[in-house]
Amino acid sequence: MSPEISALLIAAVSIGFLHTLFGPDHYVPFVMLSWSRKWSKAKTAAITFACGLGHILSSIVLGLVGVALGVALERLELIESTRGTIAAWLLIAFGLAYTVWGIRRAVLRKPHRHVHIHGAGDTHEHEHVHDGSHAHVHEDEGKTVTPWALFIIFIFGPCEPLIPLLIYPAARKSVAGVALVSLTFGAVTIATMMAAVFLMRAGLSLKVLNRAERYTHAIAGLTILTCGLMIQFLGL
Repeated sequence: MSPEISALLIAAVSIGFLHTLFGPDHYVPFVMLSWSRKWSKAKTAAITFACGLGHILSSIVLGLVGVALGVALERLELIESTRGTIAAWLLIAFGLAYTVWGIRRAVLRKPHRHVHIHGAGDTHEHEHVHDGSHAHVHEDEGKTVTPWALFIIFIFGPCEPLIPLLIYPAARKSVAGVALVSLTFGAVTIATMMAAVFLMRAGLSLKVLNRAERYTHAIAGLTILTCGLMIQFLGL
């Protein structure tokens, strides 16, 4: 292994870790949706891994195509920046839609009491919520749509630091170098995503938050919306 590739691998580890850690969009959506939708650990891990893999592969493909076509690094970074803007707005739209749905669901699930009068004059009252079978049908559909929505957002989401790391081995036509840098950066990124998701998810298992169970979807949507706004307007 050449000294240049060794240096790139060290850079891939450090940049992959820091890029992921300081990018809340890499883990906050998974944390909040795992909490609100009560995903199992296995499902949370599978969705996080799939989205992380799509996130990395899309940038690798773009970088290699750019090098093959002789596109300048500045132009590739501009394309990645544009993808980042699209991903941020998709995250904002997803968060807003999920917030509205969560608020509506919380209103429907507000418990209230009804009094029933029987023929003999006897009365009784019971508490219920307006969240019957019709609502559950849409909830089941949402369980299928939500992971795919996240996956699409992460496909658009760029990995700007990866492109410069690939330029040198790709320009030298080093297939092994490209593969090593890509695998190292991708493994560190996905491992950091999953570690952050599970550490934060464990921290959300608090009695204070569990008391707000009726509002979990609204809280999750609002958090994702805030995350998207911070990325788009604060450059996080």
